[in-house]
Amino acid sequence: MSDVVMPQMGESIAEGTIVRWIKKVGDRIDRDEPLFEISTDKVDAEIPSPAAGVLVEIRAKEGETVPVNSVVAVIGEAGEAVAAVPVKADVPVQAPAPTPTPKPAPAAPAPVPPPAEAADQGAPEGQRQKSSPLVRKIAQEHNLEIGRVPGTGLGGRVTKDDILGYLGKGERRAAPTAPVAAPQAATHVPAFKPGDNVEVVAMSVMRKKIAEHMVFSRRTSAHVHSVFEVDYTRVAKIREARKADYERQGVKLTYMSFLMKATVDALKAVPIINSSLDGDQIVYKKDINLGIAVALDWGLLVPVIRHAEEKNTLGLSRAIQDLAARARAKQLKPDEVQGGTFTITNPGVFGALFGMPIISQPQVAIMGVGNIEKRVAVIEDAIAIRTKGYLALGYDHRLIDGAVADEFMSHVKKTLENFDSDAV
Repeated sequence: MSDVVMPQMGESIAEGTIVRWIKKVGDRIDRDEPLFEISTDKVDAEIPSPAAGVLVEIRAKEGETVPVNSVVAVIGEAGEAVAAVPVKADVPVQAPAPTPTPKPAPAAPAPVPPPAEAADQGAPEGQRQKSSPLVRKIAQEHNLEIGRVPGTGLGGRVTKDDILGYLGKGERRAAPTAPVAAPQAATHVPAFKPGDNVEVVAMSVMRKKIAEHMVFSRRTSAHVHSVFEVDYTRVAKIREARKADYERQGVKLTYMSFLMKATVDALKAVPIINSSLDGDQIVYKKDINLGIAVALDWGLLVPVIRHAEEKNTLGLSRAIQDLAARARAKQLKPDEVQGGTFTITNPGVFGALFGMPIISQPQVAIMGVGNIEKRVAVIEDAIAIRTKGYLALGYDHRLIDGAVADEFMSHVKKTLENFDSDAV
């Protein structure tokens, strides 16, 4: 017998949702053959079988969200009996934290801070409460001890829903009794009325996770954007001259190839753009792990080119071509969608002049690439046709000032407009 477990698709991932089973009970399967498909906030992926044999039991249904390392299926031989699932005495199955019995509110209640009211529901004093880096960051932003939050995850782990729910309840309890306007977040505007001609479709797991992450990033970082116009005429000529050489090696030479190389060089020159904030400390990342957003039919993924500073233009082109292809085939590995230190997104591929992208936490900047096309330009008092496009940098003003952001973008612009043909 071989247990099949929910894999951990990233260091901060505590659970995954089973989207579909590729095999059904009774089917034979080879080792490393796709067995089921999962969705997390990092990636959608097909999970290979850990062993060869027959799928004798499925323990998690399609659409079910289960903690990492939970047994979701069993592989054995045809006709082999499946043993009963043992339940550990020290880890009760689905044992949520007890909910206190609500008490009727007095006529004029005094505001009570949420930590004091819920202190007895959290972890015992001196015991470290299990949580993900994202949960710890939310707690730090709200000056909250994680030990005070009841955890409903595996082994009492505090999930993101736990802490957000706790903070929401705490804010409502601590609200002043004087008449004030209702909080904006509590207002729900219906999207449609009964009888409207609409189709209602549930959001996918990936879409919900993207939504949560984008709202969290907006709340966390002080977003500011700078837009630069870049003359790609020299890059266009080099690309046309070298495109066939790249194709003979099975690689496409695109504008993104040049943009990645220019970005890596700029990150070396202005290293604070390649950093993160940890409380009141700046964490400078020595490695440049370049995330490139890939639009898919079912959402958006950001595969990461690790150690991009060690690659030349050809190496960067080959890496993103491979990652993008495997992202569309749902074959990315866990470490290929995490650990990014800077992200490039390309709304220009759909014709946008530029976009104002939201930072991917815990990064402090993201660059959006606008549509690259021939435009009329004035060159030394003469009208000329040049290949041009816009680049927009979104950055966290808590750490990065406008002068530093513009220094970085000026470096990218200068590299692209004077690109070294020997570097291709």
